[in-house]
Amino acid sequence: MKSLADWLRWQETLHPSAIDLGLDRMRRTLQRLNWQQPACPVITVAGTNGKGSTVALTSQILRAAGYRVGTFTSPHLIRYNERIVIDGREVSDASLVAAFERIEAVRGTDTLTFFEFNTIAALLVFDTAGVDAIVLEVGLGGRLDSVNVVDADVAIVSSIALDHTDWLGPDVETIGREKAGIFRAGKPAIFGSRDMPTSIGDVAQELGAPLYRLGEDFDWQREGQRWSWRGRTTSYDNLLRPALHGELQFDNASAVLCALECLSSRLPVTREAIETGLQKVTLPGRFQVVRRTEPVSRGISSAALLGSHSLPVAVDWILDVAHNPAAAQALSGQLASRPTGGRTLAVCGILGDKDIEGIATALRNSFDSWIVVGVPSARAVPVHDLAERLAKMGAHIAKTAATVADGCEAARMMAHAGDRIVVFGSFLTVGPALEWLQAGN
Repeated sequence: MKSLADWLRWQETLHPSAIDLGLDRMRRTLQRLNWQQPACPVITVAGTNGKGSTVALTSQILRAAGYRVGTFTSPHLIRYNERIVIDGREVSDASLVAAFERIEAVRGTDTLTFFEFNTIAALLVFDTAGVDAIVLEVGLGGRLDSVNVVDADVAIVSSIALDHTDWLGPDVETIGREKAGIFRAGKPAIFGSRDMPTSIGDVAQELGAPLYRLGEDFDWQREGQRWSWRGRTTSYDNLLRPALHGELQFDNASAVLCALECLSSRLPVTREAIETGLQKVTLPGRFQVVRRTEPVSRGISSAALLGSHSLPVAVDWILDVAHNPAAAQALSGQLASRPTGGRTLAVCGILGDKDIEGIATALRNSFDSWIVVGVPSARAVPVHDLAERLAKMGAHIAKTAATVADGCEAARMMAHAGDRIVVFGSFLTVGPALEWLQAGN
């Protein structure tokens, strides 16, 4: 029997290209598996940024209300199993292998992509587990993403910005139309940002999907450390704020509450469940703050060590997968809202198909020094080329490192008392950094 690792290595080589958008292979394989559309409510989430937060908030609130929830997200940070979660627990290796074996038994001549294998496995696992609700995160785009083989009872588009332009189109209107491909006739379609491309409304109207728009059909308002929310038929005052960092989390939470309002006849939730979910939600790699105690001797002169070298100091590590200009701008705002008495050091790795210059522009005033690292991907830019491009945009490059782990070690050695270290640019940067931190280096 193949191990999970064996299956994953094989899947990466099966299809001629890593990305091959379309639903035909998915539909044929699912038909051979006799798979049926889920009987339980399905919430599908697309968008340029905010998808992961929206999925996490939805799942946590529903779980607090007592429902058994299956979530499918991508990519993972450390373990592949992170992608498929039931009732807050990652799926086991054995369950994944069993699903892969079922898929391979009927696959025939269809060469599924890695993500298609992943999506079908998730659907099989959810079907076997008998969940009460399913929350699906679109991988790329929407209309032709493999997740879109499932008919959503409520579809959320969290935001639209420029990203994956080679696949989705050169402007927000084209990208919006692709992401709105998850809408279904007669089913609620939710847009969770205030700046909505016209194409979102056009697709909803063409399909006959009732559109709910932030700022018009639902909205939120800050009230000190609390906030209020109003929908079409429901409102909540004096809510606890979401545990996730950043002002944009109010937008994400508002879209979630709108979705739950739309599903209230099938998945009723109480205010208590909402507040419990808002407080308990976690999402690694999205402005995740890890406070570590480091020896004070790191990064200071030998003279300053006298009488103080045994004192430990706290250094904040902030992990954020921001990998496009809009997400980088949000990261810049979050850093500005949490000023530090020391320096802010960047550990940065970005894939070559991203808008590197746009990301650097958004963050040019956020960091005192940059450590540029290699990313474990065929899509990666050589480290020195990435450093050169960032330097041209005004970044002060302190070091380069072949790996994320080496970059993290360099940042640790550079850090003074009161400094903070921000690791960002890709899931493939944050994942290895989180693993490095968890290993206690």
